[in-house]
Amino acid sequence: MSARVLVVDDVATNVKLLEAKLSAEYFDVVTATNGIDALAICERGEADIVLLDVMMPVMNGFEVCRRLKTGPTTAHIPVVMVTALDQPSDRLKGLDAGADDFLTKPLDDTALFARVRSLVRLKAVTDELRQRALASRRLGIADPLAAAAAETGLNGRILLIEDRPLIAERLTQALSTFHSIEVESDAPTALARAAEGDFEIVLVSLDLQSYDGLRLCSQLRSLESTRNLSVLMLGEADDRRRVLRGLEIGAHDFLVRPIDRNELLARARTLVRRKRFAERLRDSVQSSMEMAVMDQLTGLYNRRYLDGRLAVLFDESALRARSLSLLILDVDHFKVVNDSWGHDAGDEVLREFSDRVRACTRGIDLVARMGGEEIVVVLPDTALEAARAVAERIRERVEGELFQIQDGARSIAVTVSIGVASRRAGDSGPAEMMKRADEAVYLAKAGGRNRVIVANAA
Repeated sequence: MSARVLVVDDVATNVKLLEAKLSAEYFDVVTATNGIDALAICERGEADIVLLDVMMPVMNGFEVCRRLKTGPTTAHIPVVMVTALDQPSDRLKGLDAGADDFLTKPLDDTALFARVRSLVRLKAVTDELRQRALASRRLGIADPLAAAAAETGLNGRILLIEDRPLIAERLTQALSTFHSIEVESDAPTALARAAEGDFEIVLVSLDLQSYDGLRLCSQLRSLESTRNLSVLMLGEADDRRRVLRGLEIGAHDFLVRPIDRNELLARARTLVRRKRFAERLRDSVQSSMEMAVMDQLTGLYNRRYLDGRLAVLFDESALRARSLSLLILDVDHFKVVNDSWGHDAGDEVLREFSDRVRACTRGIDLVARMGGEEIVVVLPDTALEAARAVAERIRERVEGELFQIQDGARSIAVTVSIGVASRRAGDSGPAEMMKRADEAVYLAKAGGRNRVIVANAA
């Protein structure tokens, strides 16, 4: 997978060397010699990953990283700190600033390319979520990118897979200060727990005594129920080949033993923050999709969804010669409710009315608010007489119990008039069926309300 890599370094020879190496691996390379230019490039969306030197004048790499990771439009961009500094405190400083990894000079080409490819794959998934989430702004949802970027990464839910009790105990003590951690020594059981549990990170020891740790990583990334979990590998310093292989098959990060407690906490926090960032975007996408097709007052489908879905159901009914019926429901004297008790009371009535209608329908039925106090119920595989029975059931449910308004302080009687129609062989589209049902509602209103009228009996 190719990508645009931003190399940030104030030393020209370092920039040229990295540019040559990355270009040879078919990456597109963008360069900057200072933090200000780097931030501007990222703000314009011109980088998929940043290789960032620490020691730069005016603004060092730690500050550049911090600004990138706290900016709503740049927080998703992976950052790899590249530096000659090799002290644990330096790595921690980079990870605390939000860096996704910390590589030391001279760079190992194999490790560099494995890390870049791994982070680029991760960003590709996040990019799609970000683009969809941006639509939420137009629908009035709070800015999803700002909320996602504000995530702290604390109080993560972690599953540790380690079959050596002493090592498991030490890791648990280190992580439990800031996270909730559970330990599992048996790999197949751990896989089941990861699939069924509510974990955010899985720590996998590559040195399990009775199971191949890499295979376990592969299984975690392959199963639909666990592929969104963050996977952190724990390996030996001399097992570099297997660690790099783990990154290739989809693990997100790694630590080599002896494990520094602070670096473990920093990397765990980074993974939790990254996963929650993606979850926030997914939630935003789900919310925007719901807002596009749902009526916010009643929780029913809206007119836009009704029109599209009814057309599909009509065509399927005609193609398979199956029955299709629909009901149009109109709350009686709804204007009187609004005029007498206020629009808040009217909203309460509509919400309760919608709940009662839903309670009388099946999962395959389409229930939508057409507008105002009108609701449409589409009944697939339902003949006219059966549809009439459903309509009567709804009418009785609405009339049978008083509606609570003003937060339960008052009760009022509500009734509904319902028109029923079915698809006829000569219908060219759902509009003709809708028109017959609408005319039947009019007759129900004219006939005294609180009744069901079937279109072909009118």
